[in-house]
Amino acid sequence: MPLTDVLLPEFDHEMAVTRRVLARVPLAAADWKPHVKSMSLGELVTHVASIPTWTRSLLHDAGYDMAGDAGERHPVARTSKELLATFDTHVAEARRHLAAASDALLMQPWTLRAGEHVVFTQPRVGALRMFLFSHTIHHRGQLTVYLRLRDVPVPSVYGPSGDER
Repeated sequence: MPLTDVLLPEFDHEMAVTRRVLARVPLAAADWKPHVKSMSLGELVTHVASIPTWTRSLLHDAGYDMAGDAGERHPVARTSKELLATFDTHVAEARRHLAAASDALLMQPWTLRAGEHVVFTQPRVGALRMFLFSHTIHHRGQLTVYLRLRDVPVPSVYGPSGDER
C-alpha cells in the first residue's frame, strides 16, 4: 500500500476539522491576545490557515534553514469568507502535492537547520507528519482555547466539545 493511502485520509480529516474551527473565528477581534506573549487572534488564525503551504517545500526542497528567516508573512483575512477561501486554496494545493508524492520521494531525507546547526534530518514522511499534521493540530488546539476565552462556541474536534455533541 502506498504511503499516500495512509496520509491522505488523515490529511483530509485534519483539514476538515481545522476548517470547522477557522469558520468560528471572530475576525473583528483579530488584534485580541490572551496574553502579552501570545500571538494575536489574527496572527494565529493566519498561521493555522497557511500551514498547508509548507507541503510543497516539505516534498520538494532539501530542507529549511531557520537562521535569519523571519518567515513568510501572510496577510490577516478581513472576513470569514476570505479566510476560508484562502485556507481552501492552500489545502487543495497541499493535497495535490501530497497525492502526487511517491513512496520513494516520501522516504527521502529532509533537514531542518539553523545555519550550520542541523536540528534534525528525517524522511519527508516524518517531516510532513510533524510540520503539516502535528503543527496544524497544535495550533488548532490553541485556537480553540482562544475561541473559548472569547465565548465563541467551540466545534467538535475529535469528539464532543462543551458546545457541540
